[in-house]
Amino acid sequence: MSTSPHTVANIFFSSTLHTPFIEQDAILLLRHYPIEKLITKGINALARIPGAVARSRVTFSWFGSVYAGYTVMLARMMGKKSIVVVGGVDAARETEIRYGIWLHPLKAPVVRYAFIHADRVLVVDPSLQAEAIRLANYDGRNITYVPFGYDSTLWVPGEFKEDMVLTVAACHDLWRMKKKGIDKILEAARALPEVRFCVIGIHPGLLSDVRMSTPENVELIPYVPQSELLPYYQKAKVYCQPSYTEGLPNTLCEAMLCGCIPVGTAAGGIPTAIGTAGYLVDYRDQSGLVKAIQSALASPATDGLKARDRIAREFTLERRERSLCGVIDELCS
Repeated sequence: MSTSPHTVANIFFSSTLHTPFIEQDAILLLRHYPIEKLITKGINALARIPGAVARSRVTFSWFGSVYAGYTVMLARMMGKKSIVVVGGVDAARETEIRYGIWLHPLKAPVVRYAFIHADRVLVVDPSLQAEAIRLANYDGRNITYVPFGYDSTLWVPGEFKEDMVLTVAACHDLWRMKKKGIDKILEAARALPEVRFCVIGIHPGLLSDVRMSTPENVELIPYVPQSELLPYYQKAKVYCQPSYTEGLPNTLCEAMLCGCIPVGTAAGGIPTAIGTAGYLVDYRDQSGLVKAIQSALASPATDGLKARDRIAREFTLERRERSLCGVIDELCS
């Protein structure tokens, strides 16, 4: 895309989290618009948001949160346009795994306000649109589906694949492990003792306890930065995403671009990513998960290239960039 500005639109870009996919959005938007970026939380964020909103034409809040609700309210008061991007935790109320901002009785009404009153709510997967409408109890007329995009020149297959099953999931507590289905991975490993498994992302504070109940054919590795994941993706033949719930999982899509054959649960955005290029099972079907892993391992390597082609075709950075700019330009027209 052209890097010349589309409109005279100063963007106030904010989030409470530093993540690669949030930073990627900031990079894409900076190619077209002046941006004031604020990625922090606490009193410091609350104090700086009003001035930033006043200096902007459009506010861009990553994740529905109390901060997003505050930003949307100020934007309405000052006659600015507002965008809220929904990624997963902000459209979830899962009591079984204690996941989702909608479990919090004080935060939920603020997130509802943000969803209803933002000029646009962008969701990375259609399943999040349905959940946002259900949880906020409104018609969802301001919701637009804009999936993540991935760099297919960065995430590329290697020369050789090993008969290994890989899962990448940043897990800081046992509830997060449950959400990501790590318990299901370990159970599958017990059923397939001849298969090598690798799980990346377990917090060091959990490793000693988790290792005590981990089969010998599972390698546990602490958190690895995104920039260092490529060799793991290139080595594994199968990537497994047995999550309880998801938005559009970035690690799954990155692994598919690297030629991994995907196996996942039919939850959230996992089916959106995998489509017909891999294996989908019900979250509670453990035997089905084991059989799917066996089938993926027995599949020809060309199936991994089909998975790569799907992500490279359907989830491009250019598509996301074009869609984000289109939303902003429409609001400012």
